[in-house]
Amino acid sequence: MGIKGFQGTSLLDFPGRIASLVFYGGCNLTCPYCHNPSLVLTPDELDDYPVPALVEDLARRRTFIDGVVVSGGEPTIDKGLLPLLSQIKALGLLVKLDTNGLEPKVLKEAIWEGLVDFVAIDLKTSPARYQELHPGKVDIARLAKSVRLLLDSPVDYEFRTTCVPTLVGQPEIRDLGEMIRGAHRWVLQQFVPQHSLAQSAREIPPCSAEELGLLAETARQYVDEVALRGL
Repeated sequence: MGIKGFQGTSLLDFPGRIASLVFYGGCNLTCPYCHNPSLVLTPDELDDYPVPALVEDLARRRTFIDGVVVSGGEPTIDKGLLPLLSQIKALGLLVKLDTNGLEPKVLKEAIWEGLVDFVAIDLKTSPARYQELHPGKVDIARLAKSVRLLLDSPVDYEFRTTCVPTLVGQPEIRDLGEMIRGAHRWVLQQFVPQHSLAQSAREIPPCSAEELGLLAETARQYVDEVALRGL
């Protein structure tokens, strides 16, 4: 798998920071609405970005970036993740990790070794429906472990949910709300059908602003802060 992409600067993916973005190939889910399908389905067809070149590039940029966002795909399934995070931290840069939360052992190590400063866990749909997101077995207990780990950790975090109408409605928001009850922040994201992994997902109309507002109203019953993104 390995690192498949690098973007020099971004103002959007690290709250309040200027960051570079690193993308890992490969994933342990195949969500039909995924907006990076090539990273999930055909990572071996993409060239690897050499780690030494990446670290050298980040070293040059550290005078004008605050940190690095590590995303995917799913970065926690790559054995090179933690060594890379160590090298990034050695440069004095902040690290934000995007993950689906299905590898709690890796997440725990990253947190307790001080390799991450901010973690975003994607909550896809009700735990009972996760098996709809992948043809292989999905161990939802791993997600529950990651959620609890994040809630109990000193690291800043957010949970986020892309509101795909066929996967996320009021029942799913309530189920997820119970899972993360007491969390600081939950971001509900607008679904963008273009470029979705599955053709069927590309034909799903996004939620209206009113519908997202109602979902947010329900979500506020469970967490301290709910934000809407992508409207």
